[in-house]
Amino acid sequence: MFFANLAKSTRPFVFCLSYLGATTMRHSSTAYVLRSPPPSAPREVPTPLVFVSASKWDPRTRQGMRTLASMFAERGFTCLEVDLAPPESISTSESLMQHFEDELSSHIRLTAIPFAPIILARGTGALIAQTYISSHPASGLLLISPPKSNASVSSSSFTSSDRQLLPTPLREFCFEPKFPCAVMCAQDEAATMQDNRLWKDACVDKLIVLDQKGVDGQEGFSKIEQWLDDIGV
Repeated sequence: MFFANLAKSTRPFVFCLSYLGATTMRHSSTAYVLRSPPPSAPREVPTPLVFVSASKWDPRTRQGMRTLASMFAERGFTCLEVDLAPPESISTSESLMQHFEDELSSHIRLTAIPFAPIILARGTGALIAQTYISSHPASGLLLISPPKSNASVSSSSFTSSDRQLLPTPLREFCFEPKFPCAVMCAQDEAATMQDNRLWKDACVDKLIVLDQKGVDGQEGFSKIEQWLDDIGV
């Protein structure tokens, strides 16, 4: 089914490589890896996990994503890693997010995922994830150390290679988290998270790990795995 859908795509492919249950694809400068559960996995989970990043826009969005995807594949999850490439020119923040949304939606459709996925993103990748779930179905949303607001990303503190990540102000998201939603951060980030809209929502789960090493390591993985179990995935 996966490769049958690839044949229908009109996008140019640079390479396709399969190894150890993972299929790596690249469309122009956007790459994705589809990881299937190995035979040794304790079960096969029907709800897929989609790990969203945009490393050429902000390298920090990809930190830890590959490790988490590999670990969850071993636990029986189908994991799709999508590293989105920004457009060649950016006029407004809205057009930038629209580009990312369109690309992400295309990749998810391309893999013929039968169930609405759980979207995971880190840092400013949370803007892409929230843009996507604002108009597409999802079984859940987990954000790791997201910005406290869209306005904060427009400030000079969010730059990549001396380039401001958002060229124009981006409207704050207003979707209601009526699906499972969680925010994970290190203990020393919790104070900053108090200004985050989702963090302040009583319906959103808060996952706090000891430090940044915990976010990228076994503690963070265990917190997310427990959350997925709690929401019935």
